[in-house]
Amino acid sequence: MRIRTAFRAWLYKEGSAYAFLSAYALLFIVFIAVPVAAAFLLSFTFFDAIQPPRFIGLGNYISLLTQDDTFMKYVLSNTIQFAVIVGPGGYALAFLLAWVLAQLPRLPRTIFALILYSPSMTAGVAMAVVWKTLFSGDQTGYLNSFLMSLGLLAEPIQWLQSPQYLMTIMIVVTLWSSMGIGFLAMLAGILDISPELYEAAAIDGLSSRWQEIFYITIPSMRPQMLFGAVMSLVGTFQAGAIGVTLSGSNPTPQYAGQLIVNHIEDYGFLRYEMGYAAAVSVVLLLMVLFFSRLATRLFATES
Repeated sequence: MRIRTAFRAWLYKEGSAYAFLSAYALLFIVFIAVPVAAAFLLSFTFFDAIQPPRFIGLGNYISLLTQDDTFMKYVLSNTIQFAVIVGPGGYALAFLLAWVLAQLPRLPRTIFALILYSPSMTAGVAMAVVWKTLFSGDQTGYLNSFLMSLGLLAEPIQWLQSPQYLMTIMIVVTLWSSMGIGFLAMLAGILDISPELYEAAAIDGLSSRWQEIFYITIPSMRPQMLFGAVMSLVGTFQAGAIGVTLSGSNPTPQYAGQLIVNHIEDYGFLRYEMGYAAAVSVVLLLMVLFFSRLATRLFATES
């Protein structure tokens, strides 16, 4: 009787909180925990989507590191190059543009924020329509037409089919569409800083805007910068459709724009080697976790 009374008291006090949390917990288990666990288990098997999975131990991981020349020669180097340029580059660009917008009055700031954020919402459609038209390989493509009118080109260049230019174009397009949720979080963090801090800093001797940024702005918005860094990392490593969409093929021409996500799709949905694709996805997950922990150590506050 005493236990039942105590349970009712606990349920009356904490029940609503656990009821709200249960919905999130259920969705997390169904859409995050179960798929990750399934991919981890499948990575130790040979599974062709027809026959039942056959346990092969670490065979997929050994093949990935010792026999997959495409992964070691093209995919890994492309992914690192893409992540090193687009991740920090997009992150710095998002912070710089957020800081510039924060200096504007409210109405123009809102308009420009919407303009900068819109590519992240319509990236797929805009990329297919705008960027493929811009880099079209015939003489009607905007870039070819412009360069030929200046006399810089004698004949059109197949920009999206050339291994020499494909990665550069992928980086430019991704930076163009990188003003997403992280950018909005940084803008909100900058606007949330009290003007009194800047006034107090000016009295203490800070005289330039660069000093304000390094001594006031950045230390005051470390949570928003951490969120932006994690979002930038996840967005960079999950990028894969851009190369396929621009070039129109998977694998991309001579693997010039082949990223880890493309490698997973190649083995998972084209070759139906699900176990091997799961092993590659686990490696990608570990890379994201490593860099996320690194960002947390850089930007997390003691509290």
